[in-house]
Amino acid sequence: MNKVRPTGITADRNERVLKITWNDGHESAYPFAGLRAECPCAECRGGHENMGAPPNQFIIRDTPNEGVTIENIEAVGSYAITIQWSDGHWAGIYTWEFLRQACPCPECLPDS
Repeated sequence: MNKVRPTGITADRNERVLKITWNDGHESAYPFAGLRAECPCAECRGGHENMGAPPNQFIIRDTPNEGVTIENIEAVGSYAITIQWSDGHWAGIYTWEFLRQACPCPECLPDS
């Protein structure tokens, strides 16, 4: 089984979205504020015991996309990125699996 990996990552500061193209051909666009709201770190998740929970795609899609912006993105090995946010937060490690599951496009959203 092939693992899904990004082939391109762009932080579009004008549109305020993080765009990822995946090796399966899918394209994801994550609003900055929604991605920040779903930060997977222990502090934001309320402790280490909550860190394995899947991302909430509706929070990513529906959080008003204002306020915070991406200052910097760094690779974490070959499995994730970490994002430095304009509010000073930087602790979240966004794995490829987390990001692919977090895609808020209509094709990826669960039936509501």
